[in-house]
Amino acid sequence: MHKRLVTRYATKSKEAAEENQRRVEGVFAELEANKPGNVSYIVLRLEDGSFVHVSFHDHGDDEVNPISSTAAFAHFQDAHEERREGAVNQQKATLVGSYITRIE
Repeated sequence: MHKRLVTRYATKSKEAAEENQRRVEGVFAELEANKPGNVSYIVLRLEDGSFVHVSFHDHGDDEVNPISSTAAFAHFQDAHEERREGAVNQQKATLVGSYITRIE
């Protein structure tokens, strides 16, 4: 996967974090239903109510992003700034190594 993004942001409250999590879970449900083979996606909710998204993409710049093109991601983005405290920190990342076991 040649594109790697790490995105981190804080939420305004516990309620905002709960709503954010529900919307992220909707994105995962849609990805599970569509099963795109050119993306890996992990989202972590930290103790402080902040979220970290890690995505690995293998699609061309002129191709549809399998995450952000979903209806559930559009719903997640809707009013995101109202749930969020501060700005989104998104950076491209270089993979140093990986070891992943399917975790439920």
